[in-house]
Amino acid sequence: MRFANPEYLYLLLLLPAVILLFLYSNYRRRKNLNSYGDPQLLKKLIPGTAVLRNRITFWFTFFALALIVVALARPQFGAKKETVTTRGVEVVVALDISNSMLADDISPNRLEKAKRLISRIINRSGENKVALIVFAGEAFVQLPITDDFISAKMFLESITPSLIARQGTDIGAAIDLAAKSFTANDKIGKAVIVITDGENHEGGAEEAAMRAAEKGINIFMLGIGTEKGGRIPVEGKNEFMRDNEGFVVVTKLNEEMAGNIAKAGKGTYVRVDNTNNAQTIIENELDKLQKDDVKTEVYTKYREQFEVIAILVFLLLVSEMVIIALMDFFSNKKKE
Repeated sequence: MRFANPEYLYLLLLLPAVILLFLYSNYRRRKNLNSYGDPQLLKKLIPGTAVLRNRITFWFTFFALALIVVALARPQFGAKKETVTTRGVEVVVALDISNSMLADDISPNRLEKAKRLISRIINRSGENKVALIVFAGEAFVQLPITDDFISAKMFLESITPSLIARQGTDIGAAIDLAAKSFTANDKIGKAVIVITDGENHEGGAEEAAMRAAEKGINIFMLGIGTEKGGRIPVEGKNEFMRDNEGFVVVTKLNEEMAGNIAKAGKGTYVRVDNTNNAQTIIENELDKLQKDDVKTEVYTKYREQFEVIAILVFLLLVSEMVIIALMDFFSNKKKE
């Protein structure tokens, strides 16, 4: 379901004010009546059904107004699902989530900067397919290759270093896993984007990049961090990570290693800083890859649900009138 004019839904924020006005109105009315005489005597003179009638009228009208607001927003349901064919490439993003990615030498920190960069790349992907891999001391697929960019961004937001207990930076494992994550389509361009600070503790990354290149997979290494380096905050504490000798750990971008991995994979190394230059470079490189048909299932027609809401409003108002009429009828019968 979707809303064609969702801005009207903001009117629902006014409904609590309507309830407050109703309660205040009842309070003032009771206060005015009490000023005319003894409350107990007035209670006997005023029929009990009058209060109930007032409440029924308000609540039925209240819910009718709420439904009218929803109707103005034009709720729609997909009535027809079609396969749309576009031309794109396949991209697997491998994101380093080791603790060193929490360093603050890149604002707000390396990991958040990387996630924002990936989000922008996904937004621009349009006709491509994407997959997400996270890695530290080991690697696993966070999201298989898909054209569902909404899910991709949702999974991206949930990524934290706590997803992998084993610390380290096994870039080789990430590249090997990424190479296995593509579809079997040999006609489409395939790219692996590795985002890391370059502190590879496991080895084998250059060999993994060479194996991927032999399969026709393009390797893009994005180095994130600075040569000066940054401190690693300890989660939940107002302090920074220290080594065995008690000194604060400073993690630095290893550009040489990241560049060597890209070279081994016949790919490109790009440094990520506090500008958007890396995004522009990667997008230009992806545009150069061979494109092939990418099939996506989408809702191409939507059925308006205004009539359903209108019927509900009509039933509410009719029910209100019927209930009030029955209350009046039995009240008159009782008097007779």
